[in-house]
Amino acid sequence: MRGRVRRLRAEPFVLLGPGLAYLLVFLVVPLGLVLSYTVFKRGRFGGIVYEANGGNFARAADPIYADVLMHSVTLALITTVLALLIGYPTAYVIAHLPARWKAFALVAVVLPFWTNFLIRTYAWIVLLNSQGLVNSALIDLGLVDKPLQLLYTDGAIVTGLLYAYLPLMILPLYSAIERLDPQLREASANLGAHPARTFLSVTLPLTLPGTLTGCVFVFVPSLGNFVIPELLGGGKRIMVGNLIRDQFLKARDWPFGSVLAAAVVAVLILLLTAQAWTARRFSGEEDHA
Repeated sequence: MRGRVRRLRAEPFVLLGPGLAYLLVFLVVPLGLVLSYTVFKRGRFGGIVYEANGGNFARAADPIYADVLMHSVTLALITTVLALLIGYPTAYVIAHLPARWKAFALVAVVLPFWTNFLIRTYAWIVLLNSQGLVNSALIDLGLVDKPLQLLYTDGAIVTGLLYAYLPLMILPLYSAIERLDPQLREASANLGAHPARTFLSVTLPLTLPGTLTGCVFVFVPSLGNFVIPELLGGGKRIMVGNLIRDQFLKARDWPFGSVLAAAVVAVLILLLTAQAWTARRFSGEEDHA
């Protein structure tokens, strides 16, 4: 009997062990190293000098870096809003498709993930350059007289980010809409509410947790991405992901790079906390606690 009790007590730790070990090795330890580097000095030829230095944080407040951060946040927000405007109706339509078409539609949504990320990004270079398909179509249709500068612009960066992360918006929204009890919408309609009123008063509030999850899933990787801004932006405008990469790999200023990385992690934690609080709020868990 005593042995069985011990096994029951140990079972949760055995089941959680692989996941906890993964988090410890690939999240807690690297994050701890990054945070510890923020208070030290950069070596003369790179690396770390283990002497206390608070200047890294003051340097991060320089207007140059604030401008990089604001530009990155702006592009990430634009990408997130566009993903929401495209993703919500897409998820809504998929959730109401006949069962035999849902699987086909969902496979179509995740299909781009089956192709290498770099190949997909380079494909946009082919499409957006001056001799690309987009400019050729605009000229053939008579909409423009000469090729437009589409590549190496903020618009190209947003297009690449939107294409890369749109599925991360659609899938949580689809899950939220799919779980919505159809009787609630039927009750709203039976009480005389117009379909638009039913959507605004029933569907939209009840799918808000899924909406926020999708927004976080798109905003966070868009903010830290450095491959798409490098390839589609031509390196003309530095985003915070490029800045962090350059501090570690080019300037070899690990302490300052760690400060910037820690700032992005802090933004991520704030967003996840807000998303979790909102999800509990609208799912009613707080009321039952």
